[in-house]
Amino acid sequence: MYLGTKYLYTPFRSRSRVPTNLVSVDVNINERQTSIINRNDYGIQRRIMALNSWKTFDFFEVTQVKPPDDESKSFLDSNEISCVCSGSESLFLGGHDGAVRILSPSFKVLRAFQAYDAGSITHMKQVEGTSLLVTISEDLPSEPILKVWALDKPVKKTGLPTCQSTLSIQNGRKPFPISAFAALDDLSQLAVGFANGSVTVIRGDLIHDRGAKQRTVYESEDPVTGVEFRQESKLITLYVATTARILKLVISGKGAGQPARNVEESGCAVGCMTVDKHNGDIVVVREDAIYYYGIDGRGPCYGYDGPKSLVAIYEDYVALVSPPPSTATTPTKSSALRRFGGAQADEIFNTSTFTLLDTDLKFVAHSESLVSQVKALFMIWGDLFTLTQDGKIFRYHEKSLQQRLEILYQRNLFLYAVNLAQKAGMDAAQQNVIFRKYGDHLYQKGDYDAAMQQYLKAIDNTEPSQVIRKFLDTQRIHNLIEYLEELHEHHKATADHTTLLLNCYAKLKDIDKLEKFIKSPGDLKFDLDTAISMCRQGGYYEQAAYLATKHGEHELVVDILIEDSMRYAEALQYVWRLEPEAMHVNLMKYATVLLEHCPAEATQLFVEYFTGHFRPRTDAIVVPEQSQQPGYAQGAVTAVQNLKDLLPLPYMSTSAVASQPTQAKVATTVSDTQVVESPDQLSAPRCTPPQPRIAFSSFVDHPDEFIVFLEACLKEKDLKEPDKIDLYTTLFEMYLHKSNEKKGDNREEWEAKAKKLIEGKDIPIDTSNVLLLSHLSNFRDGTILVREQAGLRFDIFRSYTSAKDTRGAIKALRKYGPDEPQLYPAALAYFTSDPRILEEAGDELDAVLKKIDQDGLMAPLQVIQTLSTNAVATMGMIKTYLQQTIDRERKEITSNRRLINSYRTETQEKRDEITELTTKPQTFNNTRCSFCGSQLTLPAVHFMCKHSFHQTCINVQVADDGSVEGDCSICRKDNDTIRAFVRSQDETADKHDMFLDALGRDGDKFGTISEFFGRGVMDVPAVD
Repeated sequence: MYLGTKYLYTPFRSRSRVPTNLVSVDVNINERQTSIINRNDYGIQRRIMALNSWKTFDFFEVTQVKPPDDESKSFLDSNEISCVCSGSESLFLGGHDGAVRILSPSFKVLRAFQAYDAGSITHMKQVEGTSLLVTISEDLPSEPILKVWALDKPVKKTGLPTCQSTLSIQNGRKPFPISAFAALDDLSQLAVGFANGSVTVIRGDLIHDRGAKQRTVYESEDPVTGVEFRQESKLITLYVATTARILKLVISGKGAGQPARNVEESGCAVGCMTVDKHNGDIVVVREDAIYYYGIDGRGPCYGYDGPKSLVAIYEDYVALVSPPPSTATTPTKSSALRRFGGAQADEIFNTSTFTLLDTDLKFVAHSESLVSQVKALFMIWGDLFTLTQDGKIFRYHEKSLQQRLEILYQRNLFLYAVNLAQKAGMDAAQQNVIFRKYGDHLYQKGDYDAAMQQYLKAIDNTEPSQVIRKFLDTQRIHNLIEYLEELHEHHKATADHTTLLLNCYAKLKDIDKLEKFIKSPGDLKFDLDTAISMCRQGGYYEQAAYLATKHGEHELVVDILIEDSMRYAEALQYVWRLEPEAMHVNLMKYATVLLEHCPAEATQLFVEYFTGHFRPRTDAIVVPEQSQQPGYAQGAVTAVQNLKDLLPLPYMSTSAVASQPTQAKVATTVSDTQVVESPDQLSAPRCTPPQPRIAFSSFVDHPDEFIVFLEACLKEKDLKEPDKIDLYTTLFEMYLHKSNEKKGDNREEWEAKAKKLIEGKDIPIDTSNVLLLSHLSNFRDGTILVREQAGLRFDIFRSYTSAKDTRGAIKALRKYGPDEPQLYPAALAYFTSDPRILEEAGDELDAVLKKIDQDGLMAPLQVIQTLSTNAVATMGMIKTYLQQTIDRERKEITSNRRLINSYRTETQEKRDEITELTTKPQTFNNTRCSFCGSQLTLPAVHFMCKHSFHQTCINVQVADDGSVEGDCSICRKDNDTIRAFVRSQDETADKHDMFLDALGRDGDKFGTISEFFGRGVMDVPAVD
């Protein structure tokens, strides 16, 4: 971004596109929409949408940036900034002095380096995501110099960034300034436009300085005002803007090398061309409008009259800077310019206008007049910034989506709010909030029909009561019916909504709709319970039974018996006569009530069903004739008026009961009944019982019945293993629960039952469950028993010690100590942990010390360390133990020393004998053969072992020099034994697993190591 001649180059953030299903925006009919008809080169008329019909909002918060230190402030105020560049979370300022300054988010100068010795830095580009910075310096009439800097590679001597490459930009030796600059993100191609109308493209590897080629791709008489790249797959297109036209040429890919093609026979000023990074569209602003150019040519245009000096794309907005009007400007300006700070304000203050447009949603997001002209626009740290001529920087921070919506709400522009929410990607629930607010606005205006349409759009996420309360007035009952019917269509209606809808039908006496609603075929669109409840509230139990019978709702039949008639015994008998599936559902639903009023019978039903012995009863139900119930009370007339006439009940007569047994069940819901057992009870196949655990929650607050149920289930033989675990565990818990009741009369009896239960051999109760339940119920016998069965003797002992039960600890030590030797060190630590415990232990401490000493459970030093942790034990208590230990150790040391000396003497004798045999001549005095015993005669063979033989008595080979190959026949057996032993030791030396196994099994670790050391396991092999 070169500020001296109003050049603009800056990277932009991605831009989200507006959804295609946006609600159309209504414009105030009092505002005249204007359109500018423009004709392109091909004679096609295009409609340019004028901005004077767009709404203006204040969607941005503007704050002035204050530099934190004097150095940064003085540099900004000095007007020495020649260009601005942002990227990689850093801001770069190029100066007229050839230096580059890097600013922090607080606008403090963090780093500065001299990039050029002469000339001003006019253009910069930072490659996003890297530490590369491209700078261009101009010092006319010399050629411009381009440098690529690696900011993360400082030079050791100077500390400056490393210059990766340096290049002189060629323009045919014509001293014209650079008017436009663009580069690809990988710096593989760069485009430079000059004021004389030529464009130079640079290709090569500038990052690694592997050379670059320059080529002039376009020349004209009109100055170049802008260059931008558009990259799509393998095709790279360069757009060039001059003061007279817009052109494009392919510089890489299919069609490369062809002449530039005209896109528009109208150009633009410097800084008035940019690119939308999201879709690659080129954006050009002229004095009459804003133009978009796509891959196929010119796209939409938006009329905006007036001069423009800068344009940039920020997020979803187009940022425009309009310079102050010239003195030749006529006072008759458009209403749009007056809105943006034109007319009299411009002439008085000579201000420039800064505007942010949302061209997708067609509104002005921000507009203001600036006293000082804008030198540069740049985007960084998520915000938009402007740099003015007087060195001031202003931050433009977009307000949150909720704040923007609130602004639209305040102006009742709900369609704009819907479009904004859809573009921002809000979910349906949040959009429905806007529909609901729009409906509230229309409701306040009195447009009830339109308001209801908005409420219907938001029906999925709107609390129905909020809408229903608005339309309870009689005059708006038709809107209320429409909303309630839609609730039922969306299956969002509750019982109250069904009740209200039936009331509305009744109030309007709309019999057709009411009958259609109640008797509608297919899936239910209303809550059946509610419809039946309406009949029950009016006392029309026959109608309620009709609906329940029609839809096979046995639960509602039982509910009428229990909730309305309070005939619990009859309800239980009705449930007993249902098929197993239906009986199970009703039994579980009303189990608590039935157990409360009929505990014995209800428990028996539970037992029969969950043990697989359930049979539906087939008793006949006799229904006496009943007089017709009186009509509704006066207060309920509007709710169920004429329901009796609407709901004929052909199944409720006594003749129907006699002829259709299935309807006899319905008759029990409407009158006093008499149950008579049928003489011919039919046998039914045995049902498969469900898991007993699903019935456990039904027996809450009924422990006695629960225990009866559990004990009955456990009597069955074919129980599955998971069911047995659940039943035994729960029964054990209930026994403990009964033992801890406040009455406590039979505590010992229940604890005895619990103990007997877990003492069984095949009781599949998990140990952890027994431990947990016993602990929670303070049932110590259970804890001890389970730990004994699990072999957790140490835990039993520890439970006594944690409870400070010394007697119990001594008892456990005596009982489990022989099988669990580690209990003795733990007992030693416990007995000496407290004076009172030591006193209770008595002579048991000496017994523990004696056991530890006899079995070698602890070293003497460990015993002393254990006793020295506190001041409870005294030296007098362990004096005998220490004396015995010291005497034993001394005797062992003396014995070991004596054995060592004997081994040393024997070893020395053997060594002396070997030395004598190997160094001194030997005299053989034998006169008889050691084999045959006769007089020794020549030839004779003598061995170093002092045995002599006739040569004929032994089978050996005698060499020419008199040496004998072979062993003495008398000593051969012993020698072979010794060789085999040595060979065995050599083989054992490589069997490390044997050594580790012996080390793990033997209690005397050091002795084991010594033994294997003597066998040569740890000898270092000789080097050949």
